[in-house]
Amino acid sequence: MIQSKTWKILILVLLIIAIVLIYLFCGNMQEFEDRIPSVEKTQFIDHGDDWRNLRYGEIIAVYRKGAKLSMEVYNTVNSNELPQDLWEKIDTDALAKEYGAMAVLANGPRHWVINKIEAGYVSKDGKIANFGGIEMIQRATLHTTIINGSLGSKKYTENVVNRETTYYYLKGNMVYELTSPAGDVYRMQSYSQQIDPNLDIDDLETLGDKLDLPFGWTYRARVLDEDSKLTADGKAYIINDELLNTYQKMR
Repeated sequence: MIQSKTWKILILVLLIIAIVLIYLFCGNMQEFEDRIPSVEKTQFIDHGDDWRNLRYGEIIAVYRKGAKLSMEVYNTVNSNELPQDLWEKIDTDALAKEYGAMAVLANGPRHWVINKIEAGYVSKDGKIANFGGIEMIQRATLHTTIINGSLGSKKYTENVVNRETTYYYLKGNMVYELTSPAGDVYRMQSYSQQIDPNLDIDDLETLGDKLDLPFGWTYRARVLDEDSKLTADGKAYIINDELLNTYQKMR
């Protein structure tokens, strides 16, 4: 009788644990999709044929349901080049309160080190939003957990970003790459001026001397002897260094 009662209690505990886990990790995140209102696009810019060193910025809205995090990523590409006067007035705490978000992150100024981008449906035709007079287009979404942290919070650690893009790096241009101890290569897509406002594209050739690379990681800069491209067919594997420069895994 005692053994039977013990088993019943154990089964009940396991059921409770299962219900909690389903709530924490399988909750529906779609309820957050309309928190940021869409607007009609009024800002347009022609970035030209070569985007290398093009200035841009991002707004990342972070939502939480249980232990799950959902992030919406917006950027200024094809809208503007991140006007500094408006960017400095962005109040991320106020935006988080307005959108009912766990947090809103202002990611910029940033500069591309690619030559051109082609965006697929998921990343090309996203929602248009206005943040303090700066229009941005939603380019990607990211789903993770509290344990893993928000986008870029852990350095030299992969985040999976949902987007469809092809980055083009043209012959004769310099590229900047991190190699992990396992031999995985991550190529820089953009550099950030958030931590070091004076960081410039000319500094990237010797950036490895400034980075506190984890054991076994290496950094190199090299000039391409042929055109190269970096494609994300729905998922991109991204890491950040401690200066918030961003790299995508080469596959």
